[in-house]
Order: sequence, then structure tokens, then C-alpha cells
Amino acid sequence: MQEYLERTEPLVIQSAQGSRFVDVNGRSYLDANASWWCSLLGHQHPRLVKALTEQAAQLCHVPLAGIAHEQSALLASELLARAPGFSRVFYSDNGSTAVEVSLKLALQYWAQNGRPERKRFLALTGSYHGDTMGCVSVSGIEVFRQSFGNVLLECLRAPTDAGGYEQAFEVLGQLLAAHAHELAAVIVEPMVQGSLGMRMYRPELLRALRELTTKHDVFLICDEVFTGYGRTGPFWASEHAGITADIVCTAKGFTAGMMPMAATLVTERIFEGFLGDGERTFYYGHTFCGNPLGAGLAREVLRVYTDERVLELAQGKAARIGAAFERFRDLPDVVETRSLGMIGALDLAGSKHYLEPRGKRVYAEALRRGAYLRPLGNTIYIAPSLNIPDTDLDELLGIVEDSVRAA
Repeated sequence: MQEYLERTEPLVIQSAQGSRFVDVNGRSYLDANASWWCSLLGHQHPRLVKALTEQAAQLCHVPLAGIAHEQSALLASELLARAPGFSRVFYSDNGSTAVEVSLKLALQYWAQNGRPERKRFLALTGSYHGDTMGCVSVSGIEVFRQSFGNVLLECLRAPTDAGGYEQAFEVLGQLLAAHAHELAAVIVEPMVQGSLGMRMYRPELLRALRELTTKHDVFLICDEVFTGYGRTGPFWASEHAGITADIVCTAKGFTAGMMPMAATLVTERIFEGFLGDGERTFYYGHTFCGNPLGAGLAREVLRVYTDERVLELAQGKAARIGAAFERFRDLPDVVETRSLGMIGALDLAGSKHYLEPRGKRVYAEALRRGAYLRPLGNTIYIAPSLNIPDTDLDELLGIVEDSVRAA
């Protein structure tokens, strides 16, 4: 914190349009990570701005507590149409609360359905699921956990750093078999561990995990906060493996980064586990859960995806990213590259520590050239909006290449 205050001059943004920011000095920057992975339709999309302002003129807020409004009800049905296998939606504020809801649902379900001993979780080392206390409990990046270890929920972990994902998922399966009787759920980021450095794994591993959780009757939570809404190609990253989890968490692309709102989707089995007298109620609710502004906006996001063929047109852009990052393998000090959908990443030689400074030099070089990157240690990545114009994408890829060379 002190180093940041003493040495960092913040980039002050005044406006944004499409795939670009403009700072207070009038300089334009390509947004390489879609405003922290959420502006999947670009900044200031005219249809989304219109939907938000029209909703604001009609109804801004009513609490979903004994009353309802049309937008949240319609959004639920439209979202479920995109999520076969799920039947209920619980709204919250952001990615962390969407995951927090999923953890509390799993714990309470088992507690009131005859299995109160099921109160531990299972996850991968290096996972990231948010910043509230439950989320930190199941996250596996130590820099986010180290100050809170004595107050976190119990979570078993399979290491991802020794033998790679093949071994990690094998250990995950072993832990699942040995501890199924005390597990509330397994939680994973499907296909990509984003905050760990855009680490990617094969869909067969996710499919095998789904088979094991089903065999041992342990809930599988797919955290699609980052990966959902087409970031990896299909609408949900779990579609790569052809699976349906028990619980899915979505945010970020849910409102295309224009309003804080999220959702947790569950199967009918989980919903039915809360029916009965008042003591079985899921007592959870924030002031802005399912608010009309966010719900109206989220509905328009889904319509834009359909009308503008967002996922279909993103396939060509994903191919450009994949080809470029394959070429980046030959850059100096690049030890690995990878891509999936609208994500491209490369690792520079050196420490894999999250706070490694090498990436900061690439950030500075890119900023000087007109692109805003946000490296994860020595991992340089892009995750732009799904509808970034091809000319902007090509310019961004060129800046990444030049910045890595210069740093």
C-alpha cells in the first residue's frame, strides 16, 4: 500500500466508448481487460444506456422482500432459458455475494436435510472466488487469505503447482472420495483459473469431477463470474465439458459491467430443500438484490447477445487472439502462452509470485503505447470485450507484442 501511494500516479479516466478509455488529459487507451472482465459488450453500449435510463424513469428500486417487480421475474425466466438444468434464481449484488450465496445455500441445505456434518468445502489451490469471508475461505491465493486464516470456513485443497492440473484433479478426486461424508460442496472456476494467471485446463478434467461429485452426492458449484456470458466461447464455460453443476454463480457480464448485480442459479433439488416451515427459509438479502435498474439492464444484455450475434461473431476474434499468442511464444523471455475464447495469456520468465514486478514494466510500456493492461505478476494477458472491433483488437495485440519486447 505504501509503495503504491508513494510511486504510483493513478490513471484518471473521464469517459469511455466501445473498447477505449479516455483520461482527463484527453488521451485514449485500449481497454485490454474489459474493465476488470465485466464490460463484455464494450463501454457505453447505446442499447444498454437506453435500457438503463428508461428503467430509471419508471422504477429504480423496490426491495424483493414480500413484494416484487416485473423486471426481476422476467429476467429469471430469460436467464434460466440460457441455463438448462437449473430452475431457480437468487439475486445478489456482485460476484463475491453470488459465491457467498452459493456457499450458504450448500451449508444450510445439508444442515436442515439430515447431514449437519457436511460443513467443509473442497477447492483447487490458486482458486479465486471473491473477497467476502466465505469467498476468501474457498479461495486459494494466499496473498488474499493470509490475514484471516483463523476465522475462515474449513476448505480442503488440491495443489495445482506441483504436477499441473492432471495431478491436481486426481488429488481432488481422492480428497472427494475420502471426505465426501463431511463436504458441503466442491467449488471450481470452470476451464480457467483467472486470478491465478489465466491458468487453463482440459474439459475432460471438469467432466470427471462432475461424475465424482454425482457419485458421492456432493454439490458442485461452478463459479462462472469471470468465465460466463461467453468469455471462453460458449455462454457458460462449463459447456466445454458438457456438464451441469448443482449451483452456478454469475456476475460481471450479467449486466455487462454497467450495474452491480449478480445471480446464483440452483437446481430444483436444492430449492426444494428449503421448503417447509419458516426455520427452513434461506434468510439472505441485500438492499439492492434484484433491483429494477439492474434487472432491466440484464434483460437487455441478453437481448443484445441474441440480436447482435455476440457469441458467433466473437469466434473470429478468439481465433485472432489464439493465433497471436501462439506467435508470441517466440518473444524474448516468454516461457508459455495459451488462449481460450476471448482470453490470451503469456508467462514471462521469473517468479510466479502474484506480486512479481516484471509485469509492471510491461504495463508501463503498454500504457505509453495506448493500451491499459493489468498483468497478474509475470502473466501478461488480454480479456477484451467480446465485440471489440477487429481493428482495435489488432492494434491491442501489436501493443502487447511491442511492450513485452521493450520490457
